[in-house]
Amino acid sequence: MAITEEDRAFVDGLIDYYVGEAGSYAQLAEEYTGGEGSVGDAAFGIIAGCVYAGFMQAFQGRGAPGLEEMRELGSMIRGRAPQIREALGA
Repeated sequence: MAITEEDRAFVDGLIDYYVGEAGSYAQLAEEYTGGEGSVGDAAFGIIAGCVYAGFMQAFQGRGAPGLEEMRELGSMIRGRAPQIREALGA
């Protein structure tokens, strides 16, 4: 089963939110990496993880999403990756 339009809109909204807050996540990543490694990659991972967590929470009470939904979520994040990276200055 594919992601519903409602869930797709929810994920897009999550990504929009995290893009708007990218500076905060870059700062968190800077603290996490301690100057070693890519802050942009770490911040991107934090944002992707937050989107994933929000997506999983949306499925709470409906059962776990299937493989197709998870693949579609990954595709949505990859599709918006340039926008996320731009917001991070990466």
